[in-house]
Amino acid sequence: QVQLVESGGGLVQPGGSLRLSCSASEKFFSITEMGWYRQAPGKQREFVATITGGGSTNYADSVKGRFTISRDNAKNTVYLQMNSLQPEDTAVYYCKYVLTSVVWGQGTQVTVSS
Repeated sequence: QVQLVESGGGLVQPGGSLRLSCSASEKFFSITEMGWYRQAPGKQREFVATITGGGSTNYADSVKGRFTISRDNAKNTVYLQMNSLQPEDTAVYYCKYVLTSVVWGQGTQVTVSS
């Protein structure tokens, strides 16, 4: 089964930016659907953004205008550019891969604090 490796999380000041990356161990087909979800302490995992194989994107209202999801099929990688980060964005961010099955990454911690 495909494995996902996430990176880019860390500690950032309010108003700062981070870019998360998620790389797949198998060929990143153009039809593969990818997404980002997050889970804050004491809360359920929630939708952040998705991108279809055709490049169509969707965002949660809470991140619209601040976050951008993109993909590079040649590098088997999906990205989440996060700008204007706020403390409420603090969470573990998970990569989601959908082709013949659904696979989750291990998650990467994003902490927004002064």
